[in-house]
This record gives sequence, C-alpha cells and structure tokens, in this order.
Amino acid sequence: MCIDLGIDNDPISFSEAIDGDNFDEWLDVMKDELKSMTQIDVWDLMELLEGCKRVECKWVFKTKHDSHENIEYYKVQLVAKGFTKKMALIIRKHLHLLLRKILLELSWH
Repeated sequence: MCIDLGIDNDPISFSEAIDGDNFDEWLDVMKDELKSMTQIDVWDLMELLEGCKRVECKWVFKTKHDSHENIEYYKVQLVAKGFTKKMALIIRKHLHLLLRKILLELSWH
C-alpha cells in the first residue's frame, strides 16, 4: 500500500522559489495572486500608527499533482505571520474538550 504524506519539494520561502528550477511558474502565480488580492481589495495601504506593529506575511507554495504525479498546477497563498502558535493552542484546547465530551456521552450509552 502506498500512502501519500503530502511531502513535496515545494519551496519554503520566497528566495527558495525564485532560486529554484520552476521560478518562472512560481513568479507567474505570485503575480496572479497579488493581482487577484488587489482586485478584491484585500488590504488598504496606510501609514503605520505610532505604537502599532505591522503584520508580516509570507508566501506558502504548493505544487498540485494529478494521480500519476504529473504537475497539474502551482498554487501560492500570501498569509499573515505570527498567529499560528496562539491559534493552534486555542484549537487544540477546544478540540480536546469536544472530544472528551463526545467520549463521555458515548460511554453513557
């Protein structure tokens, strides 16, 4: 049995994508993503107010393959950085509580 763990050789940074073999493809999809985000007004550019921190972001790269492992398309997403750990802890806590409740309910039946 073959299990796909979703492990690819996708770039993990902007620099890695631009320095890699498929830099033209990555650059094209990054331009398309930025154009799309601009068209739907995802953000407003403004001066940073005193005492405020800017939200940093990073590119996430994913190569999509067909069932024969041929590249179908390249996908990128521009995501905000800095909230991952905090959100993961919140999700983990609530998931744990939910699972515990379900298990308790099942044990009563």
